[in-house]
Amino acid sequence: MMTFERELKTRISHAQIRAAVAVNKELVLLYWQIGRDILQRQQQGWGAKVINRIATDLQQAFPEIKGFSLRNLKYMRAFAQAYPDEQFVQQLVAQIPWGHNVRILDTVKDSVEREWYIKQTIQHGWSRNVLVHQIESQLYHRQGKAITNFDRTLPKPQSELAQQLLKDPYSFDFLNLEEEIFERDLERALINHIRDFLLELGVGFAFVGSQYHLEVGGEDFYIDLLFYHLRLRCFVVIDLKIEELKPEFSGKMNFYVSAMDDLLRHPDDQPTIGIILCKSKNKVIAEYSLRDMNKPIGISVYQLRNNLPKGLQGNLPTIEQLEAELETVDIERENKSES
Repeated sequence: MMTFERELKTRISHAQIRAAVAVNKELVLLYWQIGRDILQRQQQGWGAKVINRIATDLQQAFPEIKGFSLRNLKYMRAFAQAYPDEQFVQQLVAQIPWGHNVRILDTVKDSVEREWYIKQTIQHGWSRNVLVHQIESQLYHRQGKAITNFDRTLPKPQSELAQQLLKDPYSFDFLNLEEEIFERDLERALINHIRDFLLELGVGFAFVGSQYHLEVGGEDFYIDLLFYHLRLRCFVVIDLKIEELKPEFSGKMNFYVSAMDDLLRHPDDQPTIGIILCKSKNKVIAEYSLRDMNKPIGISVYQLRNNLPKGLQGNLPTIEQLEAELETVDIERENKSES
């Protein structure tokens, strides 16, 4: 009986999800069509104020439905202008909520970059807050930029996937640290903010441990941070450095990766990957450091938050306050144009 009830609950949940997705798709398509029609009317000579009249009419005709405000109608027009191909909207853009689309429309101006964020949102199921964070941290421009030797040390397609998973630089703006720190301070702070750290690393990283102990040749060694990547099916060793990259760092990482492959790697696991995270790096030195290494290693840098002077902290407006102020300015501007 319990199994039957569980199956019913699962079936109902899946149906609810499919219904929600279908409703969202229809809503986004409706908004696109409204925006397209407004654009067409304005191109035929209708004045700019036609959108004000449409907003008033729709709000009176459908008082129970939110979404027909003047501000949202302007977004619909901009939405249709940004995506003129209805098939593209149906197959891709309408797969994410309207609020996500508005954020992308507001903050990403390049069409290729917009499409990338839409696909990433669909693939990873990003919430709106996560999407905004990824855009603000310029993930598109950081993804796959690390210097690695993956093309020589990993088989395809794993080498290509691993390359795309690594970023350069990594943004640790969720940490409140001074520039002068010790490696253990950085490690401890990342562990204390493990959820933010995992978000920055990307989907698929599972935390295994910090200062992970390895015994090699009767001596003790400790890995700064150890992860397992669920999609790559391999361990990922991270070595933190609070200084500029030095050539000897890659030799140490090669040792760690070799030891992991011998001591911890399961026969079904893919080869262990090493990531050296430095405060800064010289590109030429980084490339030479990896040239003759036979283990897959990537080199990236990290960036800490640019701390504000204490006198300014707490005195700057929040995002919500800024949005409310912009809303007020829009309303005042619209009232003036109507008068």
